[in-house]
Amino acid sequence: MTDGGQGAGPVGIVLVSHSGPVAASVAEMAAGLAGGGATAPVAAAGGTPDGGLGTSTELIGAAARKVDRGAGVAILADLGSAVLTVKAMVAEGDELPKGARLVDAPFVEGAVAAVVTASAGADLDAVAAAAGEAYGYRKE
Repeated sequence: MTDGGQGAGPVGIVLVSHSGPVAASVAEMAAGLAGGGATAPVAAAGGTPDGGLGTSTELIGAAARKVDRGAGVAILADLGSAVLTVKAMVAEGDELPKGARLVDAPFVEGAVAAVVTASAGADLDAVAAAAGEAYGYRKE
């Protein structure tokens, strides 16, 4: 099922990190690994508005609105307070587009899986599942 209804565009992806450069680099890598053709919209929301370390509800909200195409927005966060910030925003419900949700997934591997899956046209549930499955990626 899609959260955005028939005819909605791809699921958007937002990557929230305490560091602007980290969020931007992971977004660039995930989009690049999604392969040729059209990729799902992905935006970085890292750091604070003045470029410092931390998280910003303004940057997260702006990134979510930028990637929203009506099919929902999957938000991945790197560490504790970023997760708590996104959880609070989802609970409040007025700073994020309808259908935005925090996805429990590893930041880098989950981001790649989310962007690849969304780029293939999957709905928000499938994108979230693919990102979460990245916890099982073995490196041995």
